[in-house]
Formats: sequence, structure tokens, C-alpha cells
Amino acid sequence: MWYFAWVLGVGFAVLLAIMNAMWGENEAARAAAGRHALGDTDLP
Repeated sequence: MWYFAWVLGVGFAVLLAIMNAMWGENEAARAAAGRHALGDTDLP
């Protein structure tokens, strides 16, 4: 039954990678929205 634990581990690693990418995109959008709210629109 080692394969069951292996599949769960790989699935969890993939889920963690996807969640990390989504969090990073959300942080970039939040930073851009914060700059826009402050009127600082010349920054990328």
C-alpha cells in the first residue's frame, strides 16, 4: 500500500504548488490595487 501514500503525497504537493501560485497572483493584484488607491499609478 505504499503507492497509496505516494499518490496522496504527490497530490498534496501539486495542490500546495497550485495554491502557492494562486496566492502569489493574489498578492500581486492586492499590491497593485493598493498603489492605485493611493494614486501612485506610475509604478508597474
